[in-house]
Amino acid sequence: MARQLRLSLGREGPPSFDEFVRGPSNAAATAAVDAWPAWPGGCLALVGPEGVGKSHLARAWAAAAGAMTADPEQLDVEFAAGRPVLLEDADRAPAGETLFHLINLAAREGGGLLVTARTRPAAWATVLPDLRSRLNAFPMVEIAPPDDSVLEGVLRRFFRDRHIRPPEEVYPYLLARMPRSIPDAAAIVQQLDEAGDEGFRPVTRVLARQILEAQQTLDL
Repeated sequence: MARQLRLSLGREGPPSFDEFVRGPSNAAATAAVDAWPAWPGGCLALVGPEGVGKSHLARAWAAAAGAMTADPEQLDVEFAAGRPVLLEDADRAPAGETLFHLINLAAREGGGLLVTARTRPAAWATVLPDLRSRLNAFPMVEIAPPDDSVLEGVLRRFFRDRHIRPPEEVYPYLLARMPRSIPDAAAIVQQLDEAGDEGFRPVTRVLARQILEAQQTLDL
């Protein structure tokens, strides 16, 4: 039996706004990010749970704005002066002097600061009184877990990246049963691709059911 060889081709370059799938769940977030550089004080926090597309949207902004990505433990703050900056996972460690200085620099000409986090800035821990007041007033927008239109869009993109064209019935079947996150969508598409290759089978609703049932069994 002849077997079609599919090459796994990695994406080149950073994420882009064109690749970001938009829908009701992320409409407010995308509008807020698109409003740069008109952010109050040059700052914006993009807040939401894991797997909702925060990093993709933030990195797309960084690529478009020519922003540098900050590592709080290694960043020379003065090097960030006059440049937009992206700081991811800002709530993973107590907020300190680096963030305080980045907030001040963001208001200067040519500056800007986009941070991603799972929690609102007002909830971040810090021992600096001046930073506490800034965090309480930090401009923010929340990005919600992906709705069906976003999940379907990312599923189609992931299938397209792997040169797979499943029957249309596969999409509503997956949407009604899959976990509600973008990484989960990527994992399901990968599992379907690998299972199809191993068994010389097309990606169909039957195969999707088997993959989801197997995953549910592993989760028990």
